[in-house]
Amino acid sequence: MRFLGPRNGAFRSYRGVFPRGALGDGEVGVSSVVLLPYAPSSVAVARQRLSTDLRDCGVFSSAIDDAVLVVSELLSNALRHAHPLPSGMVKVAWLRNEDHIEVAVSDGGAATEPRAGRPTLSSLGGRGLGIVEYVAESWGVRHEGDTTTVWAILPAPDGTLNGQVHALREAG
Repeated sequence: MRFLGPRNGAFRSYRGVFPRGALGDGEVGVSSVVLLPYAPSSVAVARQRLSTDLRDCGVFSSAIDDAVLVVSELLSNALRHAHPLPSGMVKVAWLRNEDHIEVAVSDGGAATEPRAGRPTLSSLGGRGLGIVEYVAESWGVRHEGDTTTVWAILPAPDGTLNGQVHALREAG
């Protein structure tokens, strides 16, 4: 991964976080990477930053909600099941191109491979990656050395109707 420079404090632009060819033509849209403490409070921070970024670039609120849900599940799983990166942090990244949002969470790996579970109705947990599998167009796991990255690609049409920004958004 190559960081290209600072953007708004902890955010940095990036290339190469997602699976090769995921954007098709190599086009890079709005992207951010944030390193967060290996702590439950980081989930709320990631949710807020992702939501703000996507809202600022005009993504429909339902697509924002889906992306925030997926990041919450991926980050919660990393905090629950994996080790932090050598820095003691976890990395959350997202990229928005014309019609997709790609999100990724990188951690220091775990003893088991991330996979969607099939919990019973009475199970208290184990539904996170099943939710990701349901909401995302695709998702997967990539390993690079001691780093594990779980990524997902979601549809994200922008908030335009016939080329016009929705009137309520402009009025607000």
